[in-house]
Amino acid sequence: MIGYIKGKLVGISPAMALIDVNGVGYELHISLYTFEKIKDQDDCKLHTHLSIKEDSHTLFGFFEEEERGMFRLLINVSGVGASTARMILSSLSVSELQSAILRGDSALIKSVKGIGIKTSQKIVIDLQDKIGKGGNNLPMMDMNATNLKERTQALDALVTLGFSRADSDKVISKILKEEPSLLVENIIKKALKTL
Repeated sequence: MIGYIKGKLVGISPAMALIDVNGVGYELHISLYTFEKIKDQDDCKLHTHLSIKEDSHTLFGFFEEEERGMFRLLINVSGVGASTARMILSSLSVSELQSAILRGDSALIKSVKGIGIKTSQKIVIDLQDKIGKGGNNLPMMDMNATNLKERTQALDALVTLGFSRADSDKVISKILKEEPSLLVENIIKKALKTL
């Protein structure tokens, strides 16, 4: 219904963005990832998803189409509502979540506050095929388990060193796209030069 909203960012919190579009203020529920990306901007564009319920119309905003695509996949899993999907995307990046689903790592998804073991297993089972096929504006991920393991270890190491999860994830993606067979220590070394 509403594909995106582009305008002046007049209010921001870790969970909400207020965007002025020609004198109309739109409140959008956002993830921490989106918050980190737009918090210092004056003008911004967010891809949107409108959730309509009996008692409310809620607009969700996403910095990237991939995040919105993952959000839409998550809310189609039985037992996962919009708030839960936003919580998952605030705790895990899209690529972390994709790799966890493809690896069948329900424990990582369960580590998100409010997610139980049954829900995390259902997310893995329901979304493995969809993500493997690259649907819903999600890039098709390499099914190579070694690559996923190296990626996850490098990301964890960079976060432990104090770097932002979102920035580290983006740098690692770029590095692995150019050199997919790098060992974890080499991924970290290259990432440290960029971050």
